[in-house]
Parts: sequence; C-alpha cells; structure tokens
Amino acid sequence: MSKPVSVSSLPDGLRFAFGTLTVLPVTVTRWDRDAARAGMLCAPVAGLVVGLLSAALGLLLLLLGAGPLLAAVATAAVPAALTRGLHLDGLADTADGLGSGKPAEDALRIMKQSDIGPFGVLTLVFVLLAQVAALAEAYGQSWTRGALAAAVSATAARLALTLAARRGVPPARPEGLGAAVAGTVPVRNAALVAGLVVCVAGGASTLVGPYDVVLRTFLAVVLACAAAEVLLRHCTRRFGGVTGDVFGALAETAATAALVVLSFGSFG
Repeated sequence: MSKPVSVSSLPDGLRFAFGTLTVLPVTVTRWDRDAARAGMLCAPVAGLVVGLLSAALGLLLLLLGAGPLLAAVATAAVPAALTRGLHLDGLADTADGLGSGKPAEDALRIMKQSDIGPFGVLTLVFVLLAQVAALAEAYGQSWTRGALAAAVSATAARLALTLAARRGVPPARPEGLGAAVAGTVPVRNAALVAGLVVCVAGGASTLVGPYDVVLRTFLAVVLACAAAEVLLRHCTRRFGGVTGDVFGALAETAATAALVVLSFGSFG
C-alpha cells in the first residue's frame, strides 16, 4: 500500500519531476519510490514551466514581427527540446508497438528497438502537424490565447503522467522509468492534483478572455486527460502495463488534444 505524500517530500519530488521530465539543470538526489511518488504528483509543475518557456519564445517571435505559423513552430519545438525528444520518441515507439499487431512480448521488443517504423513516423508527422496547426490558429486569434494554449497543453500533458502513475496501473517491464513510477501515486492524490490543475487553468484563462475561453480551457484539460486515459487503457490491455514509452505517448496525446480544443473559435 502506498504511503501518503508528506510536505517534506515535495522538494525531492520537484527535483525528481524536473530531473526526469526536462533537461533543465536539476540534480535528482533520490530515486526511491517515495521520491517517484512525489515527483509524479509534481509533474504538472514541470509541465507549467515548459509551457511558459514555450509561450515566451512564441511571443518573442511575434513581437519581432513573425507570423502565427512561425511562432507556432517555435512553441511546439520547445517542449521537444526540453525533453530531448523523449516524449515524441515514446509516442513513435508506442505507435510501432500497437501497430505491429503482435503479442505483448514481441510488441515490447519492437518498442525497445532504436529505429522508428512506419507507424511511428506517420504518428509523429500527424501529431506534430496537429500541434503546430492548433497553435497557429490560437496565436491567430490573439497572442494571449496562443500563450495560454502553450502553457495549458504542456501542463495537461504532465497531468496525464500523474494520472497514469496511479495505483492499480502496473508496469509492463520490471525495469525502466515506467517501472520506477508505475503505481506510485495514490488515486485520491492524483484526483486532487487533477482538480487543482483544472481550477488553476480555468482561473488563469479568466485573464485572457471571456466566458467561452474559460469554458474551453476547462474542457481542454478534461478532454486531454480523457484522451490519455483511453490510450492508457488500450496500452495496458495490449502490453500488460505501462512503460516509459507509453508515458511519453500519453503526454503527447494529452498535449495535442488540449491544443486542438483550445484552437477552436468562439462557441457562440
């Protein structure tokens, strides 16, 4: 049974989250299950920082006279750079594993290979196109909406990892990052973090636009987590659990879903 998360473990959790989910210069001092639990609960904080840095670059380019499309490309590139492309690599590997149609053991072996197959390539192309198109549309509506989309999508992407690390979700392999964090987060704690992220995202959106923007922001986070949950359950059935690649795929799926929702125009 998982131990409750204490306030004293939060510094280790933040170091774990930033040290494993970003390339920012953070030293991870603890790799035990307690640190992993706190780290996965702090994952949305790392996502928020990534999102803010992404938005900053996009806004800088717009300020210098660039168009929404170039700003969108730069914004989408920042999370990839700050994760060394690991989430995108995980997305491609998971797509190859799922697309292979082979039994779990063979599919997992395919996912561990260094090359990327046709399913992975196609998935990467369409996901990145969707992200850039959605960000360009959001920046085209207003600079602040584009920045909001960048911050919310990156935060929702890491929230999906918090939810995927909840108790009851087993690892597919006995080793690797997936095994280190799988099942570490109590369900109640994961739900509390999810509620907090939804509230903070909705509250921040009130500074950007009217009611429809606030509602769309709420929906973006909820639907991002729902899309990641669908993929999580499918991967758990196919592979017998989660891996580091699956976590990467979940993050990219959630980010893309959030961006698509936030790119929509007014409801009215």
